[in-house]
Amino acid sequence: MVIRENKQFAQKHKSGLKPDNLIKAEILNCSVKGKLPCFVAFKIATKLRVSPGDVRKTVDLLNFRLAKCQLGLYGYQPKKKKVKPKMPLDQSLKNAITDAVVDGKLSCKKVWEIASLCNVHKLRVSCACEAMKIKIIKCQLGAF
Repeated sequence: MVIRENKQFAQKHKSGLKPDNLIKAEILNCSVKGKLPCFVAFKIATKLRVSPGDVRKTVDLLNFRLAKCQLGLYGYQPKKKKVKPKMPLDQSLKNAITDAVVDGKLSCKKVWEIASLCNVHKLRVSCACEAMKIKIIKCQLGAF
């Protein structure tokens, strides 16, 4: 297990809080060098029937990092972000994004819903949001 001494993510939570043992075991089994990809975090949540937030809390308590955001917003080296501005060519995708925007912002969950509705990859929706100057907020894992 890799514990990151310079980043004390566990301090974000109540002192004395212990990680859930089932979630911890899955994270330890699936993580690499103290990092857990976003996709894997959601896979663990589904497998164990817990919330993505519960997985995030356990990641924090282990002082691990989330990596490779499915929207391309964090966890990619060396530039940290993978998302690049790209206007949607599909008008239905653009309309779905425009209809869902509130005050120039769109939640992570809503991006997932739009991707599913329009049958496109989540990163494509994120790239369109970047091009349209729409800020993605409220990560389902709590990373942002």
